[in-house]
Amino acid sequence: MADITPLRGEGRTVGRITGLWGECLAEFFGTFVLLCFGDGVVAVVVAALPGSGRTASPTTIWAPTNWLVITFGWAFAVCMAVYVAGGVSGAHINPAVTVALAVRRKFPWKSVGPYVIAQVVGAFLGAALVYLVYHQAIDAWNLANHTPKSAGNAFVTNSIFNTFPAPYYDGSSFWPLVDEIVGTAFLLIFVVAITDSRNQLPGANLPPLLVGFAVFAVGTSFGPNTGYAINPARDFGPRLFSYFAGWGKVALPGTYSSPTLHYSNYFWIPIVGPIIGGIIGVLLYDLFIGDVLHARLKAAAAGEVEEVPVGRAGPERPTGEVD
Repeated sequence: MADITPLRGEGRTVGRITGLWGECLAEFFGTFVLLCFGDGVVAVVVAALPGSGRTASPTTIWAPTNWLVITFGWAFAVCMAVYVAGGVSGAHINPAVTVALAVRRKFPWKSVGPYVIAQVVGAFLGAALVYLVYHQAIDAWNLANHTPKSAGNAFVTNSIFNTFPAPYYDGSSFWPLVDEIVGTAFLLIFVVAITDSRNQLPGANLPPLLVGFAVFAVGTSFGPNTGYAINPARDFGPRLFSYFAGWGKVALPGTYSSPTLHYSNYFWIPIVGPIIGGIIGVLLYDLFIGDVLHARLKAAAAGEVEEVPVGRAGPERPTGEVD
């Protein structure tokens, strides 16, 4: 495909976006896309389908299949976001990924702050667009269920934008934190495995699709405990938006109490948990897989030969550069 003349023209402005600024633009837009479709699918399940008459009543959430709809929706949201931004910034679209890659020495620390800011702003505006499109459905749900935003108890519609712990945690912070650590650790293990050129790198441009499947795997296996934020920007950006949009304390600091569910000051858990989990995930991958691949490539470069079982990448056919 022939190059396309940029909207900015060919002047000095174009030259300024070839570096970190351009990467941050891509992170912003990729995360914006992620939240538009991720929060969008939750808005469909929670408010739009009930309010549009496609469920039994205006207060009936599409219970039998809503979790699969949500996990598939988030998976494809991630997939599309990575396709959109991957060619420019690598499409981290997640501070946990950015920090983990910096810890892994595969990303410069000086770029971490700008990337994270771009991701949070993109998430905030993605949530704002979802609210713009679905605010009538959200208001209809709150009206039918007698949960006005201003009362601080509209946690169901607030859950369109950010996560909350399951009732069986009984207000505990420790176990939701553990859940976010575990889920994000697996996410980063999958992400670095899928994108590691020394491993069984997917052909053509399949990695974004497989990263989406990785998110689906985490959501279906580890999601119900906390709603699998596994991404600080995905939770905090929309949480900040829903606070300003009128949800109050149920958004920030993340406090809610009812006879069946209560939690308080929850906002920090989907931030801290994914950061810790992401670091653990990349370290585990390198400990068990990455270092083995590195050693094989070193052996191949030194002319050593080892017998390789069928279907296994070996030193006689290296798939990437030595780190």
